Amino acid sequence: MSKPRIQVEFFHDVICSFCFPMSYRMRQLVESMPNVDIVHRSFALVSEPRDFDRMFGSRERAKGEILSHWRAANMNDDLHRFNIVGMQNSDFPFPTSLNGLRAAKAAWFVGGEAAYWDAFDALQAAFFIQSKDVGDDGVIRSAIAGSGINVDAWSAHYESDAVADAVTADLSRAAQYGVRGVPALVVNGEHLISGAQPLAALKDALTRIGDEMPDEASVGVCTPDGC
Repeated sequence: MSKPRIQVEFFHDVICSFCFPMSYRMRQLVESMPNVDIVHRSFALVSEPRDFDRMFGSRERAKGEILSHWRAANMNDDLHRFNIVGMQNSDFPFPTSLNGLRAAKAAWFVGGEAAYWDAFDALQAAFFIQSKDVGDDGVIRSAIAGSGINVDAWSAHYESDAVADAVTADLSRAAQYGVRGVPALVVNGEHLISGAQPLAALKDALTRIGDEMPDEASVGVCTPDGC
């Protein structure tokens, strides 16, 4: 009998520092647990520039505090990939969330979950390693091209109402689940796992959830003991 399929909705934001190591771990997880299906979901930490004023006092002051989060995320990252000095020396305003989220969602319209994931990882690498402004359309387009996605096909969706509506639907879904921060996983629509957890802990949690599910060959089967 085959193992039951486990659906994991992975909520994340392109500008989320802890989402960077989490995405790497999730790729490792699906390699070792092929019965896990990842569905990527948008979550906006900073929807518009004035959110920086509310959270940090100003957009200019935000960078110092956010970079302290980067240092913690770099310790969490298995590969320690964050280029903190590069971001300290950058001169662009800290980006908001929505352009990056729309870019990743547009990739989904081109190639499904795999394309979304490649676009998301490329955008995060551009931000956290290459110190590029992932709120800038030129930077976004370059990252998308580098991910291997057909840029012309992607461009047809990037600013579409369908992409904007899909991102909004994800944000509403996060609220319905009670997701208040990212990274966050919602397993089979009911189990919430928050934070950039170690790979072993993720595997253990999903294995326990899977063990509680009926085997696929047993679903809808009547036996002498009942249905």
